[in-house]
This record gives sequence, structure tokens and C-alpha cells, in this order.
Amino acid sequence: MASKTKKLTKQEELLLQDFSRNVSTKSSALFYGNAFIVSAIPIWLFWRIHQIDMYMSIILFLIFTSVSTYLVALAYKNVKFVLKHKIAIKRGEAVNREVMRQIADDKKMSKQEKEERVLWKKNEVADYEATTFSIFYNNALFLVLVIVASFYLLRSFSPYVNYSLSMVTASGLLALFSTSSK
Repeated sequence: MASKTKKLTKQEELLLQDFSRNVSTKSSALFYGNAFIVSAIPIWLFWRIHQIDMYMSIILFLIFTSVSTYLVALAYKNVKFVLKHKIAIKRGEAVNREVMRQIADDKKMSKQEKEERVLWKKNEVADYEATTFSIFYNNALFLVLVIVASFYLLRSFSPYVNYSLSMVTASGLLALFSTSSK
């Protein structure tokens, strides 16, 4: 039995790409930039409050900031994927009305073109809102986890062990929580 593979049109490929788990280069750069900043914030906490010498611990800071940056960026990506579909559904009707109001006067545009324009706008709105909320939510949760781990759970450990375990615990839990489908 010969299997026939149907070739996807360029529009169908773009639509599938919009709803895939992959993020654009722009989003990836935004995620890694924000993840690096939020992963570097605990350095100040441990340098000023826990009295870790900055120059003696630079390698430790670089290693754990890099690992944390990767895990936080992964959490951004996972949360964005889950939220994007929910936001598209919730904002769909409002976006539909707005786009139809804007293009109502255009008589040359076919019904299919209007629907494509609505779908494109829904995706754009959902992508933007999911990206910003994912960054906000994950940053807040990461910093709370670092503070709780550092000041409460691991306060009796040496500052170096405290830093290492706080960063791994916070970023690891963040990445784990982001894999939830709800």
C-alpha cells in the first residue's frame, strides 16, 4: 500500500509554526536576556547579604547563573506555549470584532483573506500576551523560590553551598512547574 503524503501549503506551514512549541529567534533572545538578568540578581543577594566574596566566587557565580539562565528560559518557553492557546481563545472574539471593524470598508478583500487577517491578529495578540505574562510569572516565582530557599530552607549551610543549592533548587523547580499542562 503506497502512502500518499500531502504537501502542506505555505500558509498552512506558517499557521502550524505559529502554534508550535518552537519560539522565534526574537522571542528566544528576549527569553535568554530576561533569564540571564533574573538569574544574576541573586548574585547581589549573596554578595551583599550572605557576604560571599565576589572575586573569589566568580566561577561559581558564572556556572550557576548559566545553568539557571537555561532553566528559566526553558520555563518561559513552556509557560508561553500553554498560555498562548488559552489567551487566543479568550481574546478571540474581541480581536475578531476589532479586525472586522478595521477592514469592514475594504470590499476588495475576500472572506478568506479577512479570516486569515483575523487569525493572524489573534496569534499576534496571544503571542505578545503569553510572552509578557510568562516572563513576569516566572521571574516572580523564581525570585520567591530563591529567597525562601536561601533565607529559610538553607540558612544553616555555608554561603557557597547555600548559593549553589538555592539556584539549582529554584531554577529546577521553576522548570519542573512549567511542564504542567494547566
